[in-house]
Amino acid sequence: MNAVITVVGIDQVGILAKVSTACAENQVNIVDVAQTVMDNYFTMTMLVTVDEGQVAFDDFQESVENLIPGMQITVMHEDIFKAMHRL
Repeated sequence: MNAVITVVGIDQVGILAKVSTACAENQVNIVDVAQTVMDNYFTMTMLVTVDEGQVAFDDFQESVENLIPGMQITVMHEDIFKAMHRL
């Protein structure tokens, strides 16, 4: 299943590395990533594939959302993300 990870907060060294490492440790494949820094604010959206035979989605979600203190990180099933952004 696909999921969307969003990260927003004050820019700091290693954000992409930490999220990517968490994905690799949980056998989660990164399909696409977009990131930018705007006036010291970091934003990233990442599309990943979670194989629930490798890791339970809830466990992966909890570990990533608490990964970087001070950053707003959300892991959401792709269907929920699409429903929230449908016009």
